[in-house]
Amino acid sequence: MRIVAGRWRGRALQAPPGDTTRPTVDRVRQALFDSLWHAPWAGRAAVEGVAVLDAFAGTGALGLEALSRGAARGFFLEKDRIALAALRANVAALKAEGVARVLPGDALRPPRAEAACGLVFLDPPYGKDLGPAALAALHGAGWIAPGALACLEIGRTEALPALDGWEVLAEREHGAARVMVLRQG
Repeated sequence: MRIVAGRWRGRALQAPPGDTTRPTVDRVRQALFDSLWHAPWAGRAAVEGVAVLDAFAGTGALGLEALSRGAARGFFLEKDRIALAALRANVAALKAEGVARVLPGDALRPPRAEAACGLVFLDPPYGKDLGPAALAALHGAGWIAPGALACLEIGRTEALPALDGWEVLAEREHGAARVMVLRQG
């Protein structure tokens, strides 16, 4: 697993052993960022210069990709101890400590926000319908800026979750994953 583009392009990322973490694969990250950069409802300004939140961060691949592509600051929320170790190692390997803040915690019970983020990544465990609850909890804690974009990854065969207060702007299937781009509305 590697950073796909930007200043850290080609740099390898660590993933924890076992199957408790399911990192977003390179080609899915590439497709997601391509859709963000080229969509009429987003563009490069959706990433460049914004604060991003990577909830259910795991390895941090989504948030680190955003930082590599010009995001101003990244916040990474993860509760699994083993995934946190890999995430911290990835931040250190990229020398990103000045722009990346790793927060041990649960996206369903997040700490108060350090910044309202314009771009939010959520890659919760598949099949548990955690996306809507996490979006609500993160919004309530102040992590989501008005008009923010959220990228939610769920299993391809999962039913579309009820997303009160969010408009689905795009939806794509990639292998076992379905990625939706949402706008707070």
